[in-house]
Amino acid sequence: MAASPQTSGLVNLFPQGTGAFVRRRLAELAGLALVAAGAAGAVALFSFHAGDPSLNTASGDAVGNLLGRPGAVAADLGLQLFGVVAGLLPLVALAWGWTLMRARALPGLARRVALLLIAVLTLTLAMTPLDRPETWPLATGLGGVTGGFAFDGLARVMARVPVAVPGEWLGSAAAVIGTLSFICALGFTRRDWSAGLRALGGALAGLVMGFVAALRWIAGLARRVKNTNPLDLDGPLRADALDDPDADIGEHPVTARRERAAVGSDPGKGLLARARDRKALKSKKALIAPPAAKPKPSRTANRQRSFDLVGDGTYRAPTLDLLGGPEVILGPAHDPDKLAQNAHYLASVLDDFGVKGEIVKVRPGPVVTLYELEPAPGTKTSRVVGLADDIARSMSAISVRIAVVPGRSVIGIELPNADREPVHLRELLASQTFERTKAKLPLTLGKDIGGGPVIADLATMPHLLIAGTTGSGKSVGMNAMVLSLLYRLSPEECRFIMIDPKMLELSVYEGIPHLLTPVVTDPKKAVVALKWTVREMEERYRAMSQLGVRNIEGYNARLKEARKKGEVLSRRVQTGFDAEGRPVFEDQPLGTEPLPFIVVVVDEMADLMLVAGKDVEAAIQRLAQMARAAGIHIMMATQRPSVDVITGTIKANFPTRISFQVTSKIDSRTIL
Repeated sequence: MAASPQTSGLVNLFPQGTGAFVRRRLAELAGLALVAAGAAGAVALFSFHAGDPSLNTASGDAVGNLLGRPGAVAADLGLQLFGVVAGLLPLVALAWGWTLMRARALPGLARRVALLLIAVLTLTLAMTPLDRPETWPLATGLGGVTGGFAFDGLARVMARVPVAVPGEWLGSAAAVIGTLSFICALGFTRRDWSAGLRALGGALAGLVMGFVAALRWIAGLARRVKNTNPLDLDGPLRADALDDPDADIGEHPVTARRERAAVGSDPGKGLLARARDRKALKSKKALIAPPAAKPKPSRTANRQRSFDLVGDGTYRAPTLDLLGGPEVILGPAHDPDKLAQNAHYLASVLDDFGVKGEIVKVRPGPVVTLYELEPAPGTKTSRVVGLADDIARSMSAISVRIAVVPGRSVIGIELPNADREPVHLRELLASQTFERTKAKLPLTLGKDIGGGPVIADLATMPHLLIAGTTGSGKSVGMNAMVLSLLYRLSPEECRFIMIDPKMLELSVYEGIPHLLTPVVTDPKKAVVALKWTVREMEERYRAMSQLGVRNIEGYNARLKEARKKGEVLSRRVQTGFDAEGRPVFEDQPLGTEPLPFIVVVVDEMADLMLVAGKDVEAAIQRLAQMARAAGIHIMMATQRPSVDVITGTIKANFPTRISFQVTSKIDSRTIL
């Protein structure tokens, strides 16, 4: 059947070779798409924020990634799967896209893909054993999930090999193989590499030449400045020239400096008049220091993981949603006008008592406000401190605290605020100060006078003694310290032994995975728990002695190093005597799991001392003297800080003490 004239004319509209043209254009479009995808991936990884919403992170904050939510999801998924190796994938996309756009073909695609898979697998395997830096924002290692799976598989294979191969050799081999595979996967020819090296060399040469030219220019400028004498008095800067109003002195820079120095100063005024002017100007400035900003929440404060890509899910840290959040306060927390009025009234009260000085700064805090007094010359600090009760009466305050501000020439006067600002534990745990602290056992104690978080380290204390009457906040403070450890450390890092004879405060922690034993409420069983802790301390010291380390950090580091090298640690133990009476020794392998910190929390010391005072005192004394290096620490509280409860032996071994409100000055001196 012959084609109609209309059909043949329609076919003739397309020239010959249309198929090849379309294929070339499609290759160029594919190359352009790969280049765009590589650039977008690089931008997404460069602007990655751990707090951005993604597949495993829920957050209501604004997305910080430059590519929005898609970029945040892609960057998080890439870093979770491949770790730092994800940064090489955009380079591959850019290289392949450039090759497609230039050559309109991508030869050896299957070979390139296979080499890329080998490179990703080996490089993630080489990165997995490395220690994560503190700035690494994810829970996965530097090799991601892929590296973790590859590392576990390699460990199972090497366990069956009879010959021990050092881990450093395997990691180095994987890094070399991955690097070579990645270079080959890029597919650049020898001509491309030579052209790239020439371009890089030209860029470096240009930078060096520019740096040399800048040095020459700076040297010439220094010579010109050195040869210039701005104080040439042989010219028109004579005395008669200064008297002549028509003298041309505008070309000399010294004259300009003298004119600028004379602006704003009246020669007719004396020194005292100008000093009064400066004092008046200073008094007009704002004396109220801005209140300290709320502790800035960390990136992980407002996000909650929906699932974890690593781990078997046996333990998951509690979320901050379990704690009550701070109340939203509209407007400023402190009225500047009221603070200025109080400062003026305090200055008048001091003047009534004959104390001359000036309130130079007011620093409002959540509970008290600090007024900085700069006393007049000749004023004794002891005289101002002795007026504390009189100042409190005149200011209608419950109490006033006066002391010298360390490192400054002012005296600090602390007055309680009329309305106290509540301090919420969630706000402190979500702060960047708590997240970035270097403390091994961080304890949140509250806020300082400026409103900033106060974080202490139990590992450096190394034991804590707390005292306070009922209702003074002693149990609240202890619960805050315990919760700060629970939110920071996992059960593999920290364990608790809780002794609560009152059966009230610590019973709520029953069943948490951090407990070594159930909460001890019987005082007789508490003695057994303390003696077990002493035996554990002695056992740890024997293990550390066998390894030649001085503390628990060195012991755990030695175990970690042995695990990396595949080394089996052992200790020599005497098991008996032979027939001739000589001792028989046996090498016992040491466990490879790191030793956790052990924190012994005693809520009421008085009840224990009543039941078994000597045994409890002996155990606590031994722990307080020796347990620090073994990673065992004690937090002990009592509401009766008398000498029969806090004996001299116990007090001498507890260097860190916190005293809440007590009934008498004698009790305060006993605890402090």
